[in-house]
Amino acid sequence: MSDRLPFSARHIGPTPADLRSMLATLGVPSVETLISQTVPKAIRLDRMLDLPEPLGEHDALAELSTKMNENIVLKSFVGTGYHGTLVPPVIQRNLFENPAWYTAYTPYQAEISQGRLELLFHFQTLVAELTGLPVASASLLDEATAVAEAVGIAVRHHRDKRTKIVLANDLHPQTLDVAHTRAEPQGFDISKGDITDDTAALIVSWPDTFGVY
Repeated sequence: MSDRLPFSARHIGPTPADLRSMLATLGVPSVETLISQTVPKAIRLDRMLDLPEPLGEHDALAELSTKMNENIVLKSFVGTGYHGTLVPPVIQRNLFENPAWYTAYTPYQAEISQGRLELLFHFQTLVAELTGLPVASASLLDEATAVAEAVGIAVRHHRDKRTKIVLANDLHPQTLDVAHTRAEPQGFDISKGDITDDTAALIVSWPDTFGVY
């Protein structure tokens, strides 16, 4: 078997037959002709890129591995919720490295992203069981976004009769920033004071931004 299997044949673009069919439908003889007819000349590069010869999959992975081994891993003190974690080998092998869980497409294309959707379903089910809550969501990107959404849900739950949100002082800075950005235009009262009758939600962090439980 050749050790220079191209990436493009497996991961990028249509097959040669698909390409011929699309070009025939458009009535152009080649991709180059299509580009010349659609892309303005002023923004087209009129010379070849100064790139090395392309590598096959085996050689490309070997070179990437060599580059990665040149990295010097230091202890990180970034804090504010970002910290190292231990991944059990069984989790890495059966979840993170299992191609059934991921695809090359976005999760918004449900028909071709069933693996990711199934993983999110299992995660939400587990979170609901651990917390004892009737529902759980896994559609948010990070903690700051989740807090901002929770603030809105809390106020809407009280039908805008309670609009005060109390944020703990020890939340991560990015969480505070996003919560303020989302809440202030909607007229929510962001506070770090006491809980009152018009308080819709109290947001706390465990552990806090200093790592204290």
